[in-house]
Amino acid sequence: MSRDDWDPERLPDLNGRRYLVTGSTAGLGFFSSLQLAGAGAHVIMTGRNPNRLAAARAAVLRGAKDADVTTLLLDTSNLGSVRAAAATVRGRAGLHGLLLNAGIVHPPRHRQTTADGHEVVFATNALGHYALAGELLLPLAAGRGRMVWVGSMSTSMWAYDPIDPELENGYTPWRAYVQSKVATTALGFEADRRLRAASVPIASLVAHPGYSISGRTRGILGVNEPSRLQRFGDNLQAPITQSKERGAWSLVRALVDPDADGGQFWGPSRIVSGAPKLSTAGRITRDEEIAARLWNYCEHAVGAPWPYLKAAKTRRARRP
Repeated sequence: MSRDDWDPERLPDLNGRRYLVTGSTAGLGFFSSLQLAGAGAHVIMTGRNPNRLAAARAAVLRGAKDADVTTLLLDTSNLGSVRAAAATVRGRAGLHGLLLNAGIVHPPRHRQTTADGHEVVFATNALGHYALAGELLLPLAAGRGRMVWVGSMSTSMWAYDPIDPELENGYTPWRAYVQSKVATTALGFEADRRLRAASVPIASLVAHPGYSISGRTRGILGVNEPSRLQRFGDNLQAPITQSKERGAWSLVRALVDPDADGGQFWGPSRIVSGAPKLSTAGRITRDEEIAARLWNYCEHAVGAPWPYLKAAKTRRARRP
């Protein structure tokens, strides 16, 4: 399927393919899961709350009755939870795609830390995904798969250099969010460079959803239930916004389009909204020195390097 005739509402046949989506209980993660499952993929929906996971899975099955969907508890802010979930996934078949979507969009007013001692926004949005991708490198290599990191258009407007990734000084909610997305995007590009250098058959891409909001998204019981006031306020922003369902289009295209390639950045055609297309990431996220610094920080914070050598051997072992 060429890029010119891509239809986000008519995806390629994904039967036999297996994807894991973080943060699947609402928003972009839910709609990405619904779109993947509707195209025949086996989807592992993950989230922190078992009741919300069950509600989200039920909603996917209502939208795609023959969907092949399982659920898995995973809290990306907790490194123990990341390792436990990854161990479960590794015990199954290969993985064709990993959508690193979970995140805190509305950070706490004051700096908070996780049980592991990391600033909660950075831990949830960036560090936990770095750890998860590394833990799942072998099944991804076995499936010759992709990892897609979720960025933000905000990184093109606020070039926060994450010299202090955990914001031990100068914390503000907005800086915590944008800086975590600078880190996420830079890590996604750095991952692709390192995977290529190690001859690991995994592509790493980044995608952003534009300005996607709940009040312009259809109501779904247990998943998206905005109040009338939220609907009213969000609809006032209609010219510069879109639904979460449409916001997921760029993420899903980066994950499944056979013409997409590692190191690319996908987003809506009108930046804030529109059909998915190749885009240009913010300059700061493409700075290789900043990316290498972040990578080194995450590697030491997690306490384990990615297993490139084993992943490369997986490729050779499965070559016909």
